[in-house]
Formats: sequence, structure tokens, C-alpha cells
Amino acid sequence: MDPDYSAQDVDRCGLCKIAIAQSYCDFCHVNICKPCIGEHISDDYKKHIIVPILQRKSTLIFPKCETHQNKTYKYQCKDCGIFVCSDCVVSKQHKGHEYLKLEELFTASKQRIGKDKDDLDRISFTYQEIAIELENQIASLDGENEKLTTEMSKQREELHREIDNAINQIEEEIGEIKVKHLSILKEHLDEIKQVQSLMQKTLVLLNEIEESNEVSPTIHYSSNVEESRKLPPKVNVSMPKFIPKQIAREEVCGLIGKITPLSTTLEERVFTAKKPKTSVKGLLDKPEILNTIKTGYEQLRSVTCHDEEQIWACGETADIKCFNNQGVLKNTIQTKSNERPNGIAVDIDGALLYSDWKTSRVYKLKDDQTEEIIRLQGWIPTNLCVTSSGELLVIMLSEDETQSKVVRYSGSTVKQTIQFDNGQPLYSRNKDIKYITENRTLDICVADCGAGAVVVVNQVGQLRFRYAGHPSPTENNPFKPFGITTDSQGHILTADGDNNCIHILNADGQFLRYIDNCDLNNPCGLCVDSNDNLFVCEYSKVIVKKIKYIK
Repeated sequence: MDPDYSAQDVDRCGLCKIAIAQSYCDFCHVNICKPCIGEHISDDYKKHIIVPILQRKSTLIFPKCETHQNKTYKYQCKDCGIFVCSDCVVSKQHKGHEYLKLEELFTASKQRIGKDKDDLDRISFTYQEIAIELENQIASLDGENEKLTTEMSKQREELHREIDNAINQIEEEIGEIKVKHLSILKEHLDEIKQVQSLMQKTLVLLNEIEESNEVSPTIHYSSNVEESRKLPPKVNVSMPKFIPKQIAREEVCGLIGKITPLSTTLEERVFTAKKPKTSVKGLLDKPEILNTIKTGYEQLRSVTCHDEEQIWACGETADIKCFNNQGVLKNTIQTKSNERPNGIAVDIDGALLYSDWKTSRVYKLKDDQTEEIIRLQGWIPTNLCVTSSGELLVIMLSEDETQSKVVRYSGSTVKQTIQFDNGQPLYSRNKDIKYITENRTLDICVADCGAGAVVVVNQVGQLRFRYAGHPSPTENNPFKPFGITTDSQGHILTADGDNNCIHILNADGQFLRYIDNCDLNNPCGLCVDSNDNLFVCEYSKVIVKKIKYIK
């Protein structure tokens, strides 16, 4: 694997510090290579217990007798309740006593310990289920409260609508009253104007008679001034008034409705021993290789895809390549810094994202245009992934290489930082490579090579579990996960580069099976397409294998 990221992964001799150890001293607890065995036992070969390294710590170590030198306790006195050696047994102090062999007690105690371990594993699994249940309740709390708020908003809208209807009706009544009022006033105004018109005509006639010398019209003039003195009645129309109804706060609340109080009850749990579910339903017994893509790199780090016609890969050079399903090179881009990218991902709209360790930035490429979307200070972006909601998760390493964290972005805005679990770092602090993905459960899964574990937190950043590997049937190198991905069934797949296989876990971290029959060689980056086909990039062979592993 990459020498920059691979730690010591074999057992070295504790004496020469160079050669690979084949043996182990069960007395001194040290690894030993074959050439160093003679030197190691030269002081007192009788006391040393040399065994094959795979059988280390298999020899029982009995405590030394405090009374008889060069003797070890091999028995326990039932009468006295203390350990005794063979010389103690024949002493006067223990004459006639009964004894138990420590080896038998050790075996019996080991059995009890094994049983306790199994019981505790089952109990621990039950606690894990309880924790997951509570985490899910916490995760759904915002959604439940949002439902309440939505119902309240609907009621608010309904009340507003009814109030608006009622007010509109009153406004219509006001309009009708205004029309009636105007009609009454105009009717009286018309009558007044008619009288005024008659009075003007009379005045004109009087002026003519007054200036006339004719006798007859003057004598026959009849006065109607008294009739004019009788004024028309004054029209008094009372304006309508709006009388608002006084509503108490309690009445308003009664109209709106009410919220039932929070109710909490404690229900007694009954422990039932059960093994964690490890169903392999849907997984193929023998995964098969569907296709192989030759990338042309010298070392291959990562692979990501939007669909089968857009498969991106990157290695130790500045170019990022795009292939189709047949392995035909479709596009090649160069990083801004002309240095290798730390990580690549594909956005939900098919745009390529990549992190540049040299510039401490994350870029987005779409339609052959490169856009800077994240700029960091004091931190280096490494691997990244796009979530189901279109947000971006970025693994970061501090510039002094002492801290690691995961940061969630919405666009260029930081939404969440995940770094600690009860004050302790979640991820290894060194520069060992880390890959990241989001599961369909919204869990965030990090393959932490430096910690030798897959670290899974829920969407709010709380630790769910750590997966530290499973014994390989073919090789026995320490578990160092590299690439990681998830599928539509919630399976977690991680590349075990030093053991040349892929681990498949369920969403709760239980090991299901390996993919180890596809001639994998240093598997590194992983991704899964929309049809649950697995793409594996092999670091040294610099090829991408498309594997069918699910029915």
C-alpha cells in the first residue's frame, strides 16, 4: 500500500528490531526471530518458554511460592483457602487438608469468564439497540415538532381565513349602508335645488314687475314668501358604528385549540438474550467481476461515480480521469495546484468535486468550468462525500497534523462539525488516510486507517459504534480500512487493503461476509452505483473492478 499511509503491520523481533518474529517467549513476553533465540535463552534456558508466535500467551504462568524458592504454586488448599506448592502440600501446616489443582481452577474460571463475556456481549447488544432506539427518537424529534408546528400553522391559516371572511362581510354591509346614506342625502339635495330654482325664477319675475310701469301685473301680484319661509326638514342620518367584541385570551385559545401536555412513562424492559442479527440475505455467495477498467495511473487512490457512464478516478498525479462503463477515457482534468487531489466525489447534479491539499480548497467542476466552493485556513481537506440531501461532508486534517474532524457544508456554509466523543477525539490524529461516506440511515461512516477501525456516528454526530475488523480466513494482517461506501440496503463496505478483501457490514456494524474471491490486490477506494454495482480501485494494479455482490 501507499508508504505514506501504511504503518508497521508485521511482528518484529523484540531483540534485533529488524527481522520478522516467528517465535514468542511466554516467560518474558517478547517476540523473537529464529537467529535471536539462542541469545535470548543463553542466561538460563530452563526458565524460558519458547512457542510459535501464533501460540503466544498459551503457557500458564503460575505464581511463585513465597516460602519455597524455585517452586511455583500449583494447588489451592481448600481448608486454608490459599495457594500452595508441592512442598507446602507435604508440610505439617497443611497435613490432612484437601487440595484443588490451579490448572483446573484456571480452566473453570476461564469458562466462567467466557460465559460472562458471551452474556455481556448479548447484554451490550441489547443496550446498543436501546441506544439506537433513543438516538432515532432524538433524530426524529425535530420532525415530530415540525408536524405540530405545521398543524398549528394550518389552524392559524384557517382562523385567519374565517376572520377575513367575517370582516369582508362586515365591510360589504358598510358599503351597502354608504349607498343607502348617499341615496337619502341626494334625494333631499335634489328637493332643495328644485325649491332654489323656483325661488330664482320668482326673484327674476319680481325684479321685472318692480321695474315695470304696467298696472295690471303689479296689482294682480300675489305673494308666496310665507310659503318659502317654511324650510324643508333637516335630514339627520346616524352614521353606523363598529362595536368590536371584547375577546379574552382564554376565549382565543379556546378557538385555536390546545396542546396536550408532554407525557413520560417508564416501561420496564425484560432482558432476553439474543445474538446480533447478521443476515446475509440478498448477498451473493460468490461475487463476480463484471468489468475491469485500466486507468493508466502508477498508483490509484479513489473512485467515484454518478452513473455507469461517468466513473471518475484519481491517483498520485494531478490529473483526474473520467471513464465510461466500457473503460473508455472520456475526459481528463488537471487540479488547480498541479498536485494530486486528496479526495473526489460527484454532486447530485453530476458535477465533480475534488479537494486540493496544496491550496486547502475544495473545487467544483461543471461544464468544464472550475469553481472554488470552500477555502480553509489552518486545516487541509482530505476525502469527501456528497449526502443524500446534497450537502457535503469533508474530512479535515489540521496543518500541524495533530487533529482530524468531519465538517458538513451546505454550499459554502458550515452546518456541523464532528470531532469529539465525550471530550475524546473520534478519529486518529495522524495523517493516515481516511475515507468517508453517508449511509441511507444518515449515519456518517469513516474508514480510519490510523485507528484500524470504521467509526460510525449518527446524523447529529454521536458515536454509534466502531468496527475493528474480523479475522480473515486467508491472511492475518492487522485490519486497516481504506475506502468505504454504502449501498441501497444500508450495507457498509470497506476495503481491507492489507488483507486483500472487502468487509461487508450491516447498518449496525455487524460483520456479514467478505468479498475475497475476486483476485483483489491492495483494494483502496470504493463506490457503489445506483444499481448496487461495486467499483473497487486497486492501488498497485491501478485498475478499477466492477463487481456484482448483491442479488
